[in-house]
Amino acid sequence: MLPSDLGTGQPAQPRPAGTRTRRGKRTHDALVAAARRIFERDGYLDARIVDIAAEAKVATGSFYTHFSSKEDVFAAVLERLQDEMLHAGVSDGDDERKDLWRGVEDANRAYLESYRRNAGLMAAMEQAAAVDPRFVRVRLERSRVFIDRSAAAIAHLQQSGLADPELDPEITARALSAMVSRLAYATFALGESVPFDTLVETVTRLWTNALCMPRD
Repeated sequence: MLPSDLGTGQPAQPRPAGTRTRRGKRTHDALVAAARRIFERDGYLDARIVDIAAEAKVATGSFYTHFSSKEDVFAAVLERLQDEMLHAGVSDGDDERKDLWRGVEDANRAYLESYRRNAGLMAAMEQAAAVDPRFVRVRLERSRVFIDRSAAAIAHLQQSGLADPELDPEITARALSAMVSRLAYATFALGESVPFDTLVETVTRLWTNALCMPRD
């Protein structure tokens, strides 16, 4: 655990979730929401506990009633983001052939739209993962869910004769996942200028071409 950015004494241990009062839950939720805004604004490295507490309109001591450190509250912020960012990736093969491309396009569009909305937080997570192994694990866990879902979908498409049967489903899923996520990071977090619809169309074509999926 890294020292708090205040550098004063030992932080209080957070109260277990099951023992929080209604008021305590409101404070907890306010701190998580405030932390998200601060991380998006300042990045992970420059975010400070005093600023998070001020943004939540609570005393700094109240922060330590709910969280033990900046790392702790950032993990809570990422936990709330997790469900939104995860997506299936490709059609599961149950659609008709004519709908396969649309399924891939819809999945890519949903992911890229979500990344665009959360670009500041995703940039903060890149910073956090560079300095704290805890957030490397968070990234790997997120990627693992996406890769598992995509690999299962690719295998289903192969069994249905709708994707190249010689591709290894997991390695293919890893490669395509890395392509989309790094492209999203460069576009939305680093600010490279790419028209959104062109981005979706290109990523979709690369997905389907890589799998040798039929167009019609």
